[in-house]
Amino acid sequence: MVDLRTAVGDLSPARLLVVDDETILRTSTAEILRRKGYSVDEAADGAEALARLESTAYDLMLLDMVLPGTSGVDVMRHARHLAPDLSIIVLTAHAAVDSAIAAVKAGVSDYLLKPCSVEDLTLTINRTLQDRASELRRQQVLNMVTLAMDALHQTGGPAPAAVALATESPAPRAPDSAVRVGMLSLDRERRVATVESDPPLTVELTEGEVSVLVALMEHPNQVMSCNQLASAALGYEGMDRWTVENVIRSCVFRLRQKIQPVPDGPNLICTVRGRGYYFSPS
Repeated sequence: MVDLRTAVGDLSPARLLVVDDETILRTSTAEILRRKGYSVDEAADGAEALARLESTAYDLMLLDMVLPGTSGVDVMRHARHLAPDLSIIVLTAHAAVDSAIAAVKAGVSDYLLKPCSVEDLTLTINRTLQDRASELRRQQVLNMVTLAMDALHQTGGPAPAAVALATESPAPRAPDSAVRVGMLSLDRERRVATVESDPPLTVELTEGEVSVLVALMEHPNQVMSCNQLASAALGYEGMDRWTVENVIRSCVFRLRQKIQPVPDGPNLICTVRGRGYYFSPS
């Protein structure tokens, strides 16, 4: 068994959520996984699954697509906002094009059809948790790089040797502290963004998040590449492509979590696959 938390400094077993309305299948699958050493909870429908995701941090969810009440598709969509790092494996007897497309959009780790052998299921879970542990380690490195860049951008000082990833040049700044585009207002000095929703949403941002958001808001509906955002927002040139893309993607991901926390809410930061991001005022 892959012990996910060992990889990130936590010795407790990986925690799984099995979501299926078929009682016998759900309980037997959960028991098999407990015998493999996992910590396993169960949910009989979508509403129960979402309630558990709101109260408990899971590493992986094993999800049936056909559920009473809240559908598997809706569970995936809401789960991405409740637990962005959650790995999802779909296990269903009712494969359909719509559910497969929804699974791809939700970034599921695998899509298995019932009946599935115990060996195939456990191998898939092990592989998924292993991939997740690698991704978490990579994200930890990116977070350290981002924090270092935020600190450097805030102080305007030279890059320390440990994070000398690029050559700094002054980032352009608009003369006014307040920026407002569409339903989003941003106070750069206080690092506070307000979404004019019902009710209004006010969140605090980091220095780097403010800079990236300003760059996007100053060019509404204009696609900006990761390189353009790194240069315009952070004032850096010459970073390698991997660092540029992952630092900007990580920053955009955090911004979306803060200013777009509701699945059905406005999509303020949009992605153009293969090109970059743009700010949508409406």
